[in-house]
Amino acid sequence: MDNQNNTIWWKNGYVWLILGGPFLVVIASFFTYYLAATKPDAVIDNYYQKGIEINKTMSEERDSMAPATQARNHAQTGIKPESH
Repeated sequence: MDNQNNTIWWKNGYVWLILGGPFLVVIASFFTYYLAATKPDAVIDNYYQKGIEINKTMSEERDSMAPATQARNHAQTGIKPESH
């Protein structure tokens, strides 16, 4: 019993190694909350309508390539593609 090291727990380096990670995470979470509360993101106006418009332009581009795609697919067969 006389060989035990009777040091105070906060003077042991391993204690700070183990507790340092959770303490750091708590401090980082408060900092993240501060940033989120003081600098909110800008609201995008009518994002749903803009997404629909983007999809329409993409489908128009795809439809405009339809004759080229049909001709390319039937170039070797000699079959004339049907027109829509």
